[in-house]
Amino acid sequence: MLAPGTSTCSFAVEAHEAIDELDADAFVMRHTASGARLLYLACDDENKAFAIAFKTPPADDTGTFHILEHSVLCGSKKFPVKEPFVDLIKSSMQTFLNAMTYPDKTVYPVASTNEQDLINLMDVYMDAVLNPAIWHKRAIFEQEGWHLELDVPEGGAPRDGSLRYNGVVFNEMKGALSDPLDVLDNAIMRELFPGTAYAFESGGNPRAIPSLTYEAFLDNHARHYNLPNSYIVLYGDFADVRRELAFLDERYLCDEARSDSASWRVPPEGSPSMPRHDGACSPNPLARQRPVVCELARERMATTPDNALAGMAYVLGDACDTKRIIAADVLFEALLGSNEAPVKKAVIATGLGGNVLSYTSNACLQPYELIILQNAKPDAARAFRQTIEDECRALVDAGIPRDRLEAVISSNEYALRQRDYGTADGVVLACEALTTWLYDDDAATLALKAAGIFSELREALAGDYFERLLSELVLESNHCALVELIPTLVDEDGAAGTEAASSDADRDEADATPASLEAAELAALKSSLSDDELEGVLRDVDELRAAQEAEDTPEAKATLPRLHVSDIGSVRQEPPLIVETRTPVPCLVHHLPTRRLAYALIYFDLSHVSYAELPYVKVLARLMQQLATKRRSASELDSYIASNLGFLSFTTEVFQQGNWRLARPVLLVSAGALSEKVGALADIPREVWAETRFEDTDRMRDVLTQLKIGMEQTFITAGHQAALARSLSYVSPAAVVSEQLGGVDFYRFLRDLVEHFDERKDDLVAKLRELQERIFTSSGTVVSFTGSEADLRRYWDAAGDLGLSPRTAPAKELYVPAPEPRREAFVIPSDVCYLAQATDPRALGIATDGSWGVAANALSYDYLWNEIRVKGGAYGCGFRAMVDRQLAFYTYRDPAIDPSLERIARSGAWLGSFEPAPEAFEGFIVSSVSSHDAPVKPFALTKRRNAEYFSQRPVDFRDKVRSEMLSATPERLRELGETVSRVAREAPRCIFGGREIIEASSADWNVVDLLG
Repeated sequence: MLAPGTSTCSFAVEAHEAIDELDADAFVMRHTASGARLLYLACDDENKAFAIAFKTPPADDTGTFHILEHSVLCGSKKFPVKEPFVDLIKSSMQTFLNAMTYPDKTVYPVASTNEQDLINLMDVYMDAVLNPAIWHKRAIFEQEGWHLELDVPEGGAPRDGSLRYNGVVFNEMKGALSDPLDVLDNAIMRELFPGTAYAFESGGNPRAIPSLTYEAFLDNHARHYNLPNSYIVLYGDFADVRRELAFLDERYLCDEARSDSASWRVPPEGSPSMPRHDGACSPNPLARQRPVVCELARERMATTPDNALAGMAYVLGDACDTKRIIAADVLFEALLGSNEAPVKKAVIATGLGGNVLSYTSNACLQPYELIILQNAKPDAARAFRQTIEDECRALVDAGIPRDRLEAVISSNEYALRQRDYGTADGVVLACEALTTWLYDDDAATLALKAAGIFSELREALAGDYFERLLSELVLESNHCALVELIPTLVDEDGAAGTEAASSDADRDEADATPASLEAAELAALKSSLSDDELEGVLRDVDELRAAQEAEDTPEAKATLPRLHVSDIGSVRQEPPLIVETRTPVPCLVHHLPTRRLAYALIYFDLSHVSYAELPYVKVLARLMQQLATKRRSASELDSYIASNLGFLSFTTEVFQQGNWRLARPVLLVSAGALSEKVGALADIPREVWAETRFEDTDRMRDVLTQLKIGMEQTFITAGHQAALARSLSYVSPAAVVSEQLGGVDFYRFLRDLVEHFDERKDDLVAKLRELQERIFTSSGTVVSFTGSEADLRRYWDAAGDLGLSPRTAPAKELYVPAPEPRREAFVIPSDVCYLAQATDPRALGIATDGSWGVAANALSYDYLWNEIRVKGGAYGCGFRAMVDRQLAFYTYRDPAIDPSLERIARSGAWLGSFEPAPEAFEGFIVSSVSSHDAPVKPFALTKRRNAEYFSQRPVDFRDKVRSEMLSATPERLRELGETVSRVAREAPRCIFGGREIIEASSADWNVVDLLG
């Protein structure tokens, strides 16, 4: 049907090949009339996907393409509603729906298990990108990009007010650029690629975003969002892909459709300054950078001294030289991927910093490797580079340890077989294809064919290929950059993290924060505006609010494609969970299709551990795999694990129980292996938990320092998660236990342990040895196995009794302190905040059922989205209803606290008067049930089923929740309104955010300087 040289639905088939590692056939096509490129990946995957991407290299720091990514999904010619993106979330069976801005491209992917639903999603997305309402509604640009607001005190005149910027992307990027790692990466790209698009912040710098004009915004859309500049991907098991091809051709790609699109992209009369394009204008160039060397650049940032960084980057070559890029990724993973990797080990030994990270950035024309020193000492950058290059020189001369290279290759081959990307496969593969296709029309599938390269690299272990590559990339590099990120905030001792400036003026400029610069800019702008112009700002905001609050007309709503409950289908059947008690240790058996992989999870009971000991359990879990065992050095163990297992992890989990006052904490050992290595799945975890030696206290200090740095990074970049967990701990005993094992309480314990390590290390070693003996026993232990029946037998043949015997040490009482609200506001170095209100409904005597999932959908995407994101400018917000275990509000990268709290307080009243149209309410049910039914990969499904078992869920729990969702009615949701008001009123709150934002709140907070 799709033979090269033939044409189907106006698409010329240019190439066809089988991609064995994906079990897929790839067809490369081009639409004859429009020039649109298309890649079709035909495979046996019900989770079908579509994506359209455009090459969008920025020409400045205004974030044009990021704002466009948001804005085109705010209504279009065919779908003239305010938020079709949100309407699809509320009403479709999507398994993925989003858009992403990269440094040189913008991608719009969707996925669904229902083919008609996918066509509906394609329809909305294609019209959004080609015919967006931005050409006729300036308010979209102001809402998603930026606008001025004037806060006038009650009874005051406009002149008494204060100006501020607001906008979704503006606030999102304030949050993003509060992350020191993001700031460092941006600085590295400026130094590596100074003459190219990569020198600019594609997401937008808040200092530059307000300089973007509406006219330039539209000009960039016209020049880049056109079909000759597009890349389309279809993925999955379509009944007949000609249906999708014909749809694209007739609706969007044919001559008539393109003519229609060109006429739509003409602004209304009376806008003479607006650009007028036919879509054929040239996009921004994407050029290769000639080699440059940056010996040292310094980037200053308003953050805490512990966030000092140094980054060393090496350009690896051309994106389409896939063997070189994959080989470089393998090489640097072998040298830097763990504490035992030789280069990372050498850097940590110098004491120049607390941790070393590295990653290969391959989503650009000239991929590069970035090596990062965290918690860097002052002026450490040059010594950091010297250490890297000295160690690389020694490895080139002596030879890179083959066991490390072989281990990384084995891990990559495991990942190829597992194919667990954490989201819909088709979405990930579409983005992966673009890492070569964007730069070469003949390279549509090049990035998808890695299996053969790994075979070649395994053969290359016999020669000096990797030594020569390391010499070229590092020792002989003529395209590299060294950047130091210098904090400018003062710590508690009065020490600033910046070197002395040459003068007071220089020092003032260096230490000026983005917030202070913005405030000065706005103050100057306000002084320059007349009273009439200030009144104009107020009028403009009123007009924007009116547009945001206006209801879509019934006619506009009717344009959206709709699915019905009848389209959902029946429950996806799963093999039953078998509780096998004839094995040496009780075993939960999951016979799931795994592509010849096997997973073993061992749950060790912690109910006999005292509350004060729980942080030590977390430390114990973190140190496993990082230290020597009785049989192997730490380095040997590291390579041995990677060569024989796909992964091995030691973590802690807490399962809520039917009685909300109870919790079941466990230490979980998880491992995965190829079916042919199932014996290692039994042997290696046992060696680690039973034989780890706690003697190398220097190494222990390094590992704990790295853990501390990682937690601090999470507080800054994902504060909503920390705030949700902390606020729930104010009411839930299970959440109190979780805080001891990984939240704020554990962080405080860890920070004190690291700061006083020398005086506490002997006691620490003794405690860890004691816990090792008490925890890793057969008492209360449960094993979980996922794989074939044959692999299950082979596992137990190899495992025996896992070396476990009953516990003999006396149990200690796990007495959990009573939860209590604390109204904590944790100060972090950020220009935004993260707010959470959470409770266990059982603690408030609230009975819940599956209808709460539908209510959460409505609250999140109908009320909160419009109130907190659209009007308030927060990047994210929502309401969670984890059936009978959690009810919670949250906001993400929020510019202010009090407005969000006020809107949350009104949410119950909104739900109490909820009167959706019948088709809209049916959409809420469809999307809620679809999310409940979304397919998951075997390991994630294993974890979910085990969690339900340990949480004492009834066997039919999920089916019951699904049935209750299907039975939900608007009347039922309105009945929940008063209860939602009660949650908003009584659920305790927690904040993670910048000090200025916290201090601007009128709420009563217990302000805590978490990071010092």
